[in-house]
Amino acid sequence: MPTLSPRRTAVLSFIRDRVASFGQPPSLAEIASACGLASRGAARKHVLALADAGLIEVTAGQARGIRPVGMRARADLLRVPVLGRVAAGVPIGADAGLADTLSLDARLFSTAPDYLLRVQGDSMIEDGILDGDLVGVKRTPEARDGQVVVARLDGELTIKRLSLAPDALKLLPRNPAYAPIEVEPDQDFAIEGVFCGLVRRG
Repeated sequence: MPTLSPRRTAVLSFIRDRVASFGQPPSLAEIASACGLASRGAARKHVLALADAGLIEVTAGQARGIRPVGMRARADLLRVPVLGRVAAGVPIGADAGLADTLSLDARLFSTAPDYLLRVQGDSMIEDGILDGDLVGVKRTPEARDGQVVVARLDGELTIKRLSLAPDALKLLPRNPAYAPIEVEPDQDFAIEGVFCGLVRRG
């Protein structure tokens, strides 16, 4: 192992501790704050020096694209992409761009999610789904009556409870301030996936 200065050793130890504890590397701002560095730029210099020494790997263009060489992710952690927003209220236009990737405890979810969406609105508060939550979604084009689903209606995404009846298909809010959405036969409708848990970040 190359000889490192005390400051650089501290940076490497902090990165390793964060990955071991949380399954996610720190940001440059977090490294700077924890290690007493003056700026993100100073943290970046230490990170690049550690990469040059072969101690960490850095993925360009990712806010948390730092990985200590030889460290494996914990088996109970899932790496899940965050793909924009979903409406808990009036449906909003889909924003499917990759916003982030998080490492999360698998026990947060009933089924491993394929992706996360950030909730916008309060129509699902009685199901414990709040504005700003990240909801886990398992991709599937089918769902059972009563399941919470992410649905695409006329090109816009919403999260609601599915109601299947012989004469009507409805998307039910879980907030009395909102009316159910009845899906008409001529509307463009598809189930994108089913809800399988959420993450609430402080």
